[in-house]
Amino acid sequence: MTSITRRLAEAALLATLCSPAAALELALPGGARLMAERVSDPGSYAVPTGPWQDETGIPVVRSEGRILRQAWRIPSPDLTTLQVLAPLREQLQAEGYEILFDCASARCGGFDFRFGTEVVPAPEMYVDLTAFRFLSARGPEGDHVSLLVSRSNAASYVQVIRSGGGTETAPAAAPEESPSVAVVTTGSGSGFELEANGHMILHDLSFESGSSSLGEGAVASLDAIAAYLAETPTRRVLFVGHTDATGSLEANIAVSRKRADAAMAYVRGKGVSDGQLGSEGAGYLAPVASNLTEAGREENRRVEAILLPNE
Repeated sequence: MTSITRRLAEAALLATLCSPAAALELALPGGARLMAERVSDPGSYAVPTGPWQDETGIPVVRSEGRILRQAWRIPSPDLTTLQVLAPLREQLQAEGYEILFDCASARCGGFDFRFGTEVVPAPEMYVDLTAFRFLSARGPEGDHVSLLVSRSNAASYVQVIRSGGGTETAPAAAPEESPSVAVVTTGSGSGFELEANGHMILHDLSFESGSSSLGEGAVASLDAIAAYLAETPTRRVLFVGHTDATGSLEANIAVSRKRADAAMAYVRGKGVSDGQLGSEGAGYLAPVASNLTEAGREENRRVEAILLPNE
């Protein structure tokens, strides 16, 4: 047993995560706090059993019965995702669970895997697209457990989904993929999108020509930005709106600024301080596609998030 595993075991919080079908207890690291819990009874869960692939998506088995979904936060900035997952995997194996799939980040399928499987929304569950691990297992009673582990620069996050030993079918189609893009978090020694590239396009924001409306409902990328800024209060993000080349530059700059303002207002509404936020409009001065086609103009109507230096 490694020293970190021993330390986790000794400091473990015996968080009782009752399996829907069997008396299973997992010991999480000390300080683990339950952030979200939801039960569907009866329910259905598509358990991933392999990585995402272009041709087939994510292979899954459909497990039915009582579905328990939990998200945990562990204040452990010094732990890697493997150091969190490994002791939990050992506990499952000791209880007779068969590991179906065990992967890390890109080997899971990266972005496509993350958005092709079920995840508790941010900020209760935080997923770094370049630093997460996933594991699924089948229990001796036919029940299933999946673990998703990720981390920010301040904490680790563990999602546990339990599905009771109900009917299991042959591999089923993966859930329909969401078009949204998550913001990745900061961390020690890794190149994450905002901090490595300095900016990212928020692909789940789309606008009609001349419009600045975000529409109704949640926006995954903005929810993730809000969670990121809450976790890292020294960081600042500037939202920059863009337009297609239809109309005058002056009018397009005004529209693009309204788009950025709408994104900023959404994040502010999640409790993020004004000092961490800003907005600007670039009009049609920074296209990412040709304005000669409708598809290109639609791509140019966007909002980008830019990471600013600490003040």
